[in-house]
Order: sequence, then C-alpha cells, then structure tokens
Amino acid sequence: MHKHPQPPRTLRWRTAAAALAASVAASAFLAVPAAQANEPADPPSTQQLPAPTPGFPLPSKHSQQAFDPASDFTSKWTRADAKQIMAQSNPNVAPGQNSMSPDVTMPEIPEDFPQMNDDVWVWDTWSLTDENANQISYKGWDVIFSLVADRHAGYGFDQRHWNARIGYFFRKTNADPAKDKWNYGGHLFLDNTSIGNTEWSGSTRLEQGNHVNVFYTATTFHDVAERNAGGGGIAPDAAIAKAMGNIHADKNGVTFDGFQHTKLLEPDGKMYQTKAQNPGFAFRDPYTFADPAHPGKTFMVFEGNTAGTRGDYQCKGEDLGYQPGDPHAESLTDVQNSGAKYQTANVGLAVADNKDLTKWSFLPPILSANCVNDQTERPQIFIQNENGKNKYYLYTISHQFTYADGMRGPDGVYGFVGDGVRSDYQPVNNSGLALGSPTDLNLPANNPSGTISGQQNGRQFQAYSHYVQPGGLVQSFIDNVNGVRGGSLSPTVKINFKNGVTQVDRSFGQNGLGPFGYLPTNKRIGGEGLYK
Repeated sequence: MHKHPQPPRTLRWRTAAAALAASVAASAFLAVPAAQANEPADPPSTQQLPAPTPGFPLPSKHSQQAFDPASDFTSKWTRADAKQIMAQSNPNVAPGQNSMSPDVTMPEIPEDFPQMNDDVWVWDTWSLTDENANQISYKGWDVIFSLVADRHAGYGFDQRHWNARIGYFFRKTNADPAKDKWNYGGHLFLDNTSIGNTEWSGSTRLEQGNHVNVFYTATTFHDVAERNAGGGGIAPDAAIAKAMGNIHADKNGVTFDGFQHTKLLEPDGKMYQTKAQNPGFAFRDPYTFADPAHPGKTFMVFEGNTAGTRGDYQCKGEDLGYQPGDPHAESLTDVQNSGAKYQTANVGLAVADNKDLTKWSFLPPILSANCVNDQTERPQIFIQNENGKNKYYLYTISHQFTYADGMRGPDGVYGFVGDGVRSDYQPVNNSGLALGSPTDLNLPANNPSGTISGQQNGRQFQAYSHYVQPGGLVQSFIDNVNGVRGGSLSPTVKINFKNGVTQVDRSFGQNGLGPFGYLPTNKRIGGEGLYK
C-alpha cells in the first residue's frame, strides 16, 4: 500500500499581467477571462543549475528572454545542451544500474502493478481542465481522458496505436486514490464520428456551463487490418481537430453527448513537416492554454517536425550550440555525416482566430531539436509565479531511441524555462532532462516493444507519456517493467521545480511513488450537492 499523499495546496492565483503590448498576427481579441499563473510548486532543495563537468562541452547560453509570440525566433535545444545529460550521468555504475542522478530518476515501479481496467489498455492520459490548467472536479466527480484499445480484440499491446480511441474515466472527488478504482465510461465519441479512424492525444477544457472542448489528433490509418496482422506500413494522415460537446453528471456518474467535430489544422510544409515530405512526420498532441501576458488570446502548442523533405536538412552551428573555442565541441561536418540531419523535432505554436476556437493560425515553432532528437511529444505550457514574476515551463516527452547519433538520454520528461510563451528557453538542469525512467546511459538503448537487453536496466521503459499536473505531480502509463508489459496508469510521482532546477520529491507517497493513477483536482465546478 502507499501512504496517502497530502492533497496539493489550494492554488492561489495572481491577476493577469499588463495589457497586450504587441498584437499577435492573425489573431482576433477573444472574449475570455484573462489567464492566471500557478503559485510555485514546492522548490527543490537546491536551486543552482549543475556546474560544468570536466571533459564535456559547456551547455549553450540561453537568456530566457521573451519574444512576441508572433515573432520568428525559435529557441534551440542544442547538442551542447543535450550533452549535459551524459555529463551529469555516472560512468562508473555496474552495468544495468541507473546511471542518472536520483534528482531526475523516477522511482522504480513494482512488477506486480495492478491493471487499471480488464477490458482496455490505457496509455496517454490527461485531465478535465480549464484554460489555466486547473484540474476540474465536475459536480463531485474527477474526470480523466485516456487513449484506450481493446485488450481482447486479437491484436497485441504494440498494435494499440492504430486502434486507439479516446476513452474516459471518472470517480468521486472524495475517493481514496490508494483504494478506489477509476470507473470506465467507455469511448468518448460515438463510433465513426471523429475526423480520423484513430484518435490520438490532446487536451480537454471545460467551457461555460456544461460544454467541453476536446482537442485531439485525428489520425487516419489506411492499413489497420494489415498492421494488426503484423504487416502494413502505409503512412497515416494526421490533423489537429476538436469536438465541442456536453458533460453531464449525477449520482451515478459522468456521461458525454452532442459532440460536433471540426478539423482545425494540417501541417503546412513551410514550418511544419507534411506526410509528403516525410512519411514518418509528427503532427499531433494539441494542448491549449491562455497566457497572462496576452489576455483574451488562446494559444496551442503541439508536436511537429521541421518542414522539408526528410534528409535534406543541413545541421547548423546554432543546432550544435557550442561555445566558441570549446575544446570538446563536435565539428559540424562530423555531426552532419553522422545522420543527425534526420532528427528534426520541434514544438509548434498556433493562435486561435475566433472565440469559438474553430479557426487557428500557425505561428513559428517555439522550440526546435534539430540534429538532437526526432520527437517532442505531448508538449505543455505550465506557468508559475516565481519571486513575483511569471516563468513559463515548457514540458515535453521523448524517447531514448529518437535521439540523434552521438546523443543519449532516457525515456521521460524534458523541460525548458523562459519568460514567455516564446522565449530563449533554458533547458532545465542545463540539460533539459527533468524526469527519466531508471536507465544505464552507458549502455545502448533498447526498444520497449523488443527484448530488454540482459545488461540494460529492466525499468528503462517502465513509464512514458508523462503529464505534468498542478503542484508538480506527474502522471504516466506503464509500458514495460522488467519485461512485464503495461497498459495501465503508473504511480504518480512529484517533481519540485524552481529557477530552472527540477528534483524528484522522494518524500511524496512511499519512497517517491504515490497511488496509481493519481490525478487530483484542484477546482470544483457545478455546485456542492454531489461532493459528499
């Protein structure tokens, strides 16, 4: 059993920042309340960024300076930054042990984890929220949304991706998270009503009254049957979509109805790579939010890839980011010849053009990882007040096997901090790594769907698709724990962060592991009648 964690402190809110200083291109002023910023999470024990490690290059210099959201400045997660992951890793651990600092290592999940649901696999998960990232209790019920796939349909766990639907779960707000299971409500949308034939991750916002906006990735696979049988390979189509519907709650639980679907965005081939440019392109995971610095506007971050035909990208000095004269810097020619040009992840930005959030315009990416990594999945913007100033934390997730040649890092959460939505983002801990599954970074990467190396840490893929919640709580799903496949929500962990430094809170729960699937709400909507 786990110790019942203390509920997060009630978040206090600050008034919006000064009025909009510069207009954001192609965006109408939206009639919605001004955003507010979270009170800080618990601070880490030290708030000093790690000192340089002898024998490694210095990290890139980042100012954290904010820019107009519509400007063409894109922050770089550089090779010099990502090299700090290995600089801060222990090269002398016994093979297969965790080589990373405990401050950035997720505690070990037990192999005998419970199944969240007997009928569906569960993975990417998010909460019912408002535009300020509050997690909403609706009429006494906590509500979460997950990608789900049928455990009994005849395909395997690794075939879940092209069979994914958005499902939802609910339980009483006053439930004991260590004992009371989530109730499965079924698929969120009626069959054959969403934009694609497969539904991938997004975010869900409660609007006025009982209306909800579900932003999701509409993915269309053209060879599902072949893929389920072990073949296939036709690249899917992808678009960002939303569905406006209604939420209902009574003493028996939560239901949804009335969804109307709208396609919002498809990659443009100029800033964001298209399927024609790369069959393995990424365009997914919409996360919408309001910004205190730009009252009335609604923004969206999403995962993308730098536009252009796959393999044509030429690595640049700014992608490497080495300081002049650094004796440990790589040469641009060597990096280019290594094949790093194939790794072109970015975090995209869009702005809503109307109050109904049905029309959006692309803005340039806010972060690129060109020649560093090929995936920056499920990005979030988390705004918190630090010492009287709003700081913007961009959190995203990535895999160890999507790094470019010469790079090494674990599956987990990566973070960046700046003074605005568009900033010269400082990677947290100088490296970007905020929370990783236990991994021996001295050994080669494996793949969660394959056999775990006899030497590599058996929990290197224990958890993925992390979602950062108010108070620093982090939810994820179980993938592969020492060879035992998952499909259920992980124990929630907690990271403390401030001034660009993050630290796993091992006093939370039991040795750092909270209850499985703990996504507590911090704001109540819809009346008090059902809370008791």
